Amino acid sequence: MNKTSNGHMENQRNENESSSEGIGCCGYILLFFSYFLIAITFPFSLCISLKVVREYERAVIFRLGRLLPGGAKGPGLFFVVPCVDSYTKVDLRTVTFDVPPQEILTKDSVTVAVDAVVYYKIQNATMAITNIENAQRSTQLLSATTLRNVLGTKTLGEILSDREHTAEVMKSNLDDTTEAWGVHVERVEVKDVRLPVQLQRAMAAEAEASREARAKVIAAEGEQKASRALKEAADVINESPSALQLRYLQTLNTISAEKNSTIIFPFPMEFMSYFSGGGPGAKGNSKM
Repeated sequence: MNKTSNGHMENQRNENESSSEGIGCCGYILLFFSYFLIAITFPFSLCISLKVVREYERAVIFRLGRLLPGGAKGPGLFFVVPCVDSYTKVDLRTVTFDVPPQEILTKDSVTVAVDAVVYYKIQNATMAITNIENAQRSTQLLSATTLRNVLGTKTLGEILSDREHTAEVMKSNLDDTTEAWGVHVERVEVKDVRLPVQLQRAMAAEAEASREARAKVIAAEGEQKASRALKEAADVINESPSALQLRYLQTLNTISAEKNSTIIFPFPMEFMSYFSGGGPGAKGNSKM
């Protein structure tokens, strides 16, 4: 803010010095003859002397090469003296331009191509004409160099994940410099970050491996939980022999509800216990 205030004060001081020095004796003579020509050619001289600027424009007037006091004129009608005054129109509307893709080496030694969009407007028409030759061209070149300087201090992950902060830093740096030119940077947006093809393949392989690892971990955790649930269910069924028979009947009901060609032969569970015990004569045979 101190630099900005100093710039405004210096500009105002230069304007006051220019107006106080005057245009000199020859200048006053030329000005007198110009007014004389306007008077003798009136009202036809009004076609040359009266100028119009639109609502979004301002006119910066120079008289014999010196800036007229009072700042830029407009909007509306203003008066110029032929052969003595010259003026330049300045558009105050917001201007948008694309920053060409910049080849940038990031902090972690990765080459990327980044482009951006810059929105700016001329805030002070007088400073935009007197302090710099071409405000638009200079702002475009400064935007390209600022983009390279800002992104060169960041890693690839920061560039990809924190675009808003990058745009804010770039806007602040641009605004600090262009304020002395009468230009206000309204917004900066990072459009696209282009990575090399080999780096894209490496990142895709890394992401795929990470996803597969997470899937295996999730599947292992699911199997562990399922095994614990089956163990608890087996313990519950083991406590009640009739529970296994009920589970068997429920499974039969589930299978029979579907339309399939499976033939099921119900087999009582008592037969299994009978055969596992060796039948009625198992004890006698064992004694023999």
